[in-house]
Amino acid sequence: MSRDELASRYRKYIDCLNAQDWHNLGQFVHEDVVHNGRQLGLSGYREMLEQDFMAIPDLHFAIELLTSDPPHLASRLMFHCTPTGTFLGLPVNGRRISFAENVFYEFQDARIISVWSVLDKAAIEAQL
Repeated sequence: MSRDELASRYRKYIDCLNAQDWHNLGQFVHEDVVHNGRQLGLSGYREMLEQDFMAIPDLHFAIELLTSDPPHLASRLMFHCTPTGTFLGLPVNGRRISFAENVFYEFQDARIISVWSVLDKAAIEAQL
């Protein structure tokens, strides 16, 4: 895939997440996906995302920065949301917070095979 094709594919993946279209997640995520070094597989990855949406009902992935160098892609995602309870070990409890996630992806066969993700926990702590 070209840089533009990979970026377009990623944007469709983000749309899939925001729509919570779990039925079509496999179009974007490989069966053998690894997240931060943990072999989750597609079902474990889907479960992780479903739990995120349960804990954060207004969760919305917004791309702030995106760069593509196939087969890799890097993105800075922004979140403005209200987790219902404890989030990242912090007592957010329904307060509205904003934070970023810096994510690196590796694609294989046009699907995400590896994800490396870091959340800006310090930004959340500063808001509490």
